[in-house]
Amino acid sequence: MNTRPPCRPPAGVSFPIYLDYGATTPVDPQVARVMCDFLTDKFGNAASSSHPFGWEARRAVEKARGQVAGLVGAQPAEIVWTSGATESNNLALKGAALTLRAQGRGKHLVTVATEHKAVLDTMHTLERAGFDVTFLQPGADGLVTPEQFREALRPDTILASVMYVNNEIGVIQPIAELGEICAGRGIVFHVDAVQAAGKIAVDVKRLKVDLMSFSAHKVYGPKGIGALYVRHNPDLRLQAQIDGGGHENGMRSGTLATHQIVGMGEAFELAGRLLEEEGERIRALRERLWNGIAGLPGVQLNGCAINRVPHNLNVSFPPTRYGTLASQLLGIAVSAGSACNSAASAPSFVLLAIGCTPDAARNAVRFSLGRGTTQGEIDYVAATVRQVLALEALEPVPVGR
Repeated sequence: MNTRPPCRPPAGVSFPIYLDYGATTPVDPQVARVMCDFLTDKFGNAASSSHPFGWEARRAVEKARGQVAGLVGAQPAEIVWTSGATESNNLALKGAALTLRAQGRGKHLVTVATEHKAVLDTMHTLERAGFDVTFLQPGADGLVTPEQFREALRPDTILASVMYVNNEIGVIQPIAELGEICAGRGIVFHVDAVQAAGKIAVDVKRLKVDLMSFSAHKVYGPKGIGALYVRHNPDLRLQAQIDGGGHENGMRSGTLATHQIVGMGEAFELAGRLLEEEGERIRALRERLWNGIAGLPGVQLNGCAINRVPHNLNVSFPPTRYGTLASQLLGIAVSAGSACNSAASAPSFVLLAIGCTPDAARNAVRFSLGRGTTQGEIDYVAATVRQVLALEALEPVPVGR
């Protein structure tokens, strides 16, 4: 990777600058310390019920279950461990849809065209299995309205899935209103909350959500571990997607990765303590970045300017003679879309769905901020963007202006 900065950095700023927290976050040192204990001395299998090594691991797993539940207003018994949000989404959608159809309740599913691929591809698999799926088109702001959602429902609608916070443009969907509609119609409601947990307050009971997916590595926890909230409901028993020893109340078989689980628990508890303070700090930094680039010719904010998480700024820029702006930001780690689509050369399907032109979609940059982001970094990035575009127009702007 070429990390050469295009101009002299200000004091206190080192390279490369990381503004891709929407793709992944570093493991918090406090989380890493807790995890290490369960890689060496506390190595027991949580399913071993006949000796202290297993008992210790089981206690740690249950403590972490409570920590994850605590961040989102759930009961510990409603948290199911998975390998990550992709598995959580698959278990939620396939597990619920297959169960509900077997009960004779219907075969119609509803989702949004801008969902994560883990939801969209799962929905396409369910289509091939005989389900009908409606893919709602959001407005130019990236949002679906409760009226639009309600109109898509049919008498045989059994399941809806709507992402809380979009992973590319950061907009916040009206989950509480959609949950109310689903509850009134007896429709199972799933929410991918990967980009919401730890960024905004989440309360599964208030939102009237039945299923909610989480991932640790977006919340300063380890990769390879996630969770699914499954609301206590005797009428809804998810059909397992992994067969084996019947772990996690029969919903997800496999030996529990204790070290990753305790890491996720610690990360979620820490996120809850820092939620308000960090949210305000990052909001101020995002506004500072936007104010530094908003007036440039051809710059376009993608997604709703109001209903979005503080951590995300998705902006389309005019093309440069040397390619996209993202390719000119040497020493600055940003994304041109979501990490799951980073290998694709096609423009972002999310941006196309909200009405961006192919050129605007190809020339979009997702700046995603996190705990390590500083004001010095933000000022440098804004100045660098101004400089690159000014050089493009043959009107140099000194860095730091």
